Formats: sequence, structure tokens, C-alpha cells
Amino acid sequence: MKQTILDLMRMSRICRMVLATCLGSFILVIFYFQIMRRNPFAAEGCCRKGSRNALQELYNPTQAEFSAAAVLHQARRDQVAETCHAHSASSRKRRVLTPSDLKHLVVDEDHELIYCYVPKVACTNWKRVMMVLSGRGKYSNPMEIPSNEAHVPSNLKTLNQYSIPDINHRLKNYLKFLFVREPFERLVSAYRNKFTLRYNTSFHKRYGTKIVRRYRKNATTEALQSGADVKFQEFAEYLVDPGTQREAPLNEHWQTVYSLCHPCHIHYDLVGKYETLEDDANYVLKLVGEGDSLRFPSFAKSTRTTDQMAAMFFSNISSQQQSQLYQLYKLDYLMFNYSIPSYLKLQ
Repeated sequence: MKQTILDLMRMSRICRMVLATCLGSFILVIFYFQIMRRNPFAAEGCCRKGSRNALQELYNPTQAEFSAAAVLHQARRDQVAETCHAHSASSRKRRVLTPSDLKHLVVDEDHELIYCYVPKVACTNWKRVMMVLSGRGKYSNPMEIPSNEAHVPSNLKTLNQYSIPDINHRLKNYLKFLFVREPFERLVSAYRNKFTLRYNTSFHKRYGTKIVRRYRKNATTEALQSGADVKFQEFAEYLVDPGTQREAPLNEHWQTVYSLCHPCHIHYDLVGKYETLEDDANYVLKLVGEGDSLRFPSFAKSTRTTDQMAAMFFSNISSQQQSQLYQLYKLDYLMFNYSIPSYLKLQ
């Protein structure tokens, strides 16, 4: 009997030790997030001896051309930090991030870069560029990489694939960046791409049929089966329906940036903008020493979703839906310093 009790006590101690180890790993991650919020860059111990990496050049530029950009990006970092602080109750609902929250963070080991990709913010071209940077000579021209190949998960390594200690090391020492876009232009771009183009049948089947079934009165059998003609008003109704987020997180193409990249938990060193895409992207490439050999691909401006286009789509939904959509994307507006659109009719 005594032996049994001793065995049980030993097992209990082992269980407590395992639990403490697991909790300690996650606390390490949060400890990093909080320390880096207060002290985003420490020159000591972050870099290889005798060399300056991208982080050092960003925070302590030695080249005159980087000085003005450094001021701009400091202002963008401050804006994110101030918004996170002012809206801490809503921006930090999650106190702990797990590795599964880091699946959007692409890692380039050679240049010590971490890029959080946001769909509909030039992410295809950024993935192409990351494939060139991390390919060790396999690729040289981003535009020679087919777009579908850029989205194959195995072609890029993401941060969630590392151990907790390796995650912490990279978050502390690598340059972390993301690119953002005016939230409603991004939303309308996602709608146009996923619901108005015939070839996106997977989105029509997965989301379109559900949206038509829930929000269209007297829907035809064809519409119910194909889901290929979702109206923007129906899409908006789907997004603001409380039941939508209860059943599953929003799809990455219309999920908020703060939910995809967790900028209130992870200190991003550089926030690029779609509106200044070429300048910001090539600044990143210069920071990592590739500015002379690699340029960020240009894109067809004639097909991009503009403010005028977004205004046209929003004119077809009620002021109540407009207000609800703004509340959904409010943190993205505030965090990345976008003005409330003039066309918006807020209740």
C-alpha cells in the first residue's frame, strides 16, 4: 500500500514538472513579446561579430538615404504601439500566442527576415521575393515564379514550424515586417477576386453557397448550388453576422490584419504600406543588402481596387452595415493610421 502511494506521489510530481515545462515555454514567448514592446532593439548580442545586419541599419542607419525612412518607420511603429495601448482590452483579448498563431510569418534564414503575409496586400509578389531571397540561387527573378507556386506551403518556411526556443530567438534577432492596406479597399479587392471571377469555384462552393443560402430570399437552385453570383450586400451581411465568427475564424483574405499578424503581441520593426509599396518594399531589400541585385516587382495599377471603387461597392449597402463593417476593421484603421473613408455613412 505504501509503495502504491509513493508511486502515485512520484507520478504527481512528474506531471507537475511536465506541466511547468510546457507553461514555461509559452511564458517565454509572452516574455519576449512584452520585453520587445518596451525595448524593440538592442544592438548588443543581436548580430554576428563585425557585421551590421538589417535590424541595426534600420534603427541606427549609417547611410544618409536611410535616415528619412528610419524616421517614417519609427512613426509607424509608434502608431501601432499607441493604438495597442489605447485599445488594450480589445486588441489583446488573447494573452498568449501559440505556434499555430504564427503560420503567416514567413522566415528567410539567410537574411534574418520574418515577413507576415497579408492576402490582398501584394502578398503573392512578396512570397515570390522571399523565395528568391531564401532560395540560395534556385531563383533569380521573382516574376519567373508562377503565382500558384508562390502559394505552395512547402516552398517557404513559416515560424510555426520551429521549436519554442527557436521561435523566440528569431523573434528577438530577425527583422520582422508586414505590409498593410486601406482596410475597405483590401476588403473590396478580396470580394472582387473571390466572388466575381468565374475561375474561383472553390470559394464559390465553400463560401458562396453558404452566403446565398443564408442571406438571399427566393434563391434559385442554380445559385444555391454554384454560389457564383454573391452580391456585395450579401457578403457584407455575412461578415457582420455574429454567427459567422462564432462558427470559425474569418478567411485570411478578409480577416483583419491584427488577427493575422498579432501586432499587439509581436513587435514589427517595419510596417510597409500598399500605397507606398514600391518605396517601402525596395527599402526592405536595401536593408538586407539586396537592393542592387533585386527589385520588387511592379504591378498593374489599372486592375487594382481603388478608393473610388470601394465607394461604389459601399453605396450598395445600408448605413447600419457600413457602421458594423467599420467596427469590425476599426483596429486596422487606427493601428495603421488610415482615415475613415469620406464615403462612409456611420450611424
